[in-house]
Amino acid sequence: MAEKKINPFVKLGLELGPVILFFVMFGRLKDQTFTIAGTAYSGFIVTTAAFILLIIVTSGILWKLTGHLSRMQALTLVLVILMGGLSVWLNDERFIKMKPTLLYAAFAAVLFLGIAQGKSYLSMLMDEALPMQHEGWMILTRRLALFFAGLAVANELVWRLLSTEAWVNFKTFGLTIALFAFFMTQGKLMERYALPPREKE
Repeated sequence: MAEKKINPFVKLGLELGPVILFFVMFGRLKDQTFTIAGTAYSGFIVTTAAFILLIIVTSGILWKLTGHLSRMQALTLVLVILMGGLSVWLNDERFIKMKPTLLYAAFAAVLFLGIAQGKSYLSMLMDEALPMQHEGWMILTRRLALFFAGLAVANELVWRLLSTEAWVNFKTFGLTIALFAFFMTQGKLMERYALPPREKE
């Protein structure tokens, strides 16, 4: 099914809404404890449970409106349900904290697999929007694979060595800023290997 076009602000809201609400809700509940069915749950676990429900709802709405979920969105949804569900079920915040590690490690592994085969899986996703020579795609893919691997390691270090609040800030702002900064610094590469207009057709 072809992806339907929707208002970009609606799409952005559906994609980022759960993350923003997770941050806001955690800020309000981080010092509270909730007793449910005789078990005490921290504000972080309660926030995680709400986050799971919210991302299921927003992903469903996005799929309903566009008829499509990207591989990244689908993998994120699966990992949130799996790792977040384990955190809530076992009342152990470590599982949801490992979700970014698994997500970025998976991305890095897929990109490295393509590189080993002389392919750029990244170009298969972005070539229409960003036409580049094969060599340029391979360089960008190698850089992004290493970058994703670095993010996976960084997430492990942050959640294992720092507080839960520090990890929430890192996940909400640090990872987002890092991704934005990475692509901003690749401008010269994209310009150098960009295909001339006649080759884009």
